[in-house]
Amino acid sequence: MAWHLVVRHARVYRRSWHVFLTGFLEPVFYLFSIGIGVGAMIPGFEVDGVVVPYAMFVAPAMLATSAMNGAVMDSTFNIFFRLKYAKLYDAILATPMTTRDIAIGEVAWSLLRGGIYATGFLGLMALMGLAPSWTAILALPACLLIGLAFAGIGMWLTTYMRSWQDFEFITLALMPMTLFSGTFFPIHQFPPVVRWIVEVTPLYRGVVLCRELTTGMITTASGVSVLYLIALGLTGMLLARRRLDRLLLT
Repeated sequence: MAWHLVVRHARVYRRSWHVFLTGFLEPVFYLFSIGIGVGAMIPGFEVDGVVVPYAMFVAPAMLATSAMNGAVMDSTFNIFFRLKYAKLYDAILATPMTTRDIAIGEVAWSLLRGGIYATGFLGLMALMGLAPSWTAILALPACLLIGLAFAGIGMWLTTYMRSWQDFEFITLALMPMTLFSGTFFPIHQFPPVVRWIVEVTPLYRGVVLCRELTTGMITTASGVSVLYLIALGLTGMLLARRRLDRLLLT
């Protein structure tokens, strides 16, 4: 049942493919301007005891950010429009589909969009020589886990939004994560309390996972990140379904 919602979204976006570029190009611009431009003046950073070039340090972080952008765009702004204005879910519930199908379908579509972004970005990294290890191919399923975490939590939080102005809080949360989740510099420079806060954010876990996979320096931190992202995504989906039950069935 949930797959029907994914097919519906694919048909809607078939003639609006250019919309996908908005979330993909931002990390690409970051990579070229900071990873390559500024990176020419920075020798590199240490990853698990090995110093890597700055561009190779930044690229996997931008890969994780690309997956995040793809998932967040659909699981927040678009879901809010479908819920509050298009009344799409009210129409869906007139069919045999349930709120569970809606939650799974929306998250699946967000994963698909995030996966498209990640595939394109990883291909760009490979062409630039920024994915030296064969384990880099595993960064694609890792990006799906990042998308799962952000889509699940994003959908749940969106059910509490009252107006478009409330999305300022989404931007307020995403921008610091993009800048300070170990994307452009190691977080060991932060005070211990700040470092702990950063380490529990989903983007940081995604950055760690993608960086270790693309460089081939896999540690136990990768396993922690996988479990964390799965748990966060499934929890978000469960909470989102309960909120949809309350909003649409009562």
